[in-house]
Amino acid sequence: VQLQASGGGLVQAGGSLRLSCAASGRTFSSHIMGWFRQAPGKEREFVACIRWGGGRTYYADSVKGRFAISRDNAKNTVYLQMNSLKPEDTAVYYCARAFGYSEHPSSYRYWGQGTQVTVSS
Repeated sequence: VQLQASGGGLVQAGGSLRLSCAASGRTFSSHIMGWFRQAPGKEREFVACIRWGGGRTYYADSVKGRFAISRDNAKNTVYLQMNSLKPEDTAVYYCARAFGYSEHPSSYRYWGQGTQVTVSS
């Protein structure tokens, strides 16, 4: 399984970005695709996740109402639409896959390489 994250960049506060995560290999309805982020000097934190089957979504409180996670099953791709970005959203964003719902990084077995998001004030 390989995960390829893309879409990061530099944006001004209040702006938007859309991250993509293309997954290779088979996927099952029980699989969870998640987005995490890690800022310098901080631990990796949960952002959002989605179940391949059914599409149920979960969000960290810090991004609710601003970020939206979605998936395209035909393309084996998960997206993270980020709106109303704030400087505190600056981090490296990682996509990952788990076998069941979890907000803890240790539950995710496969990880993408990360994409940098920088929000200027």
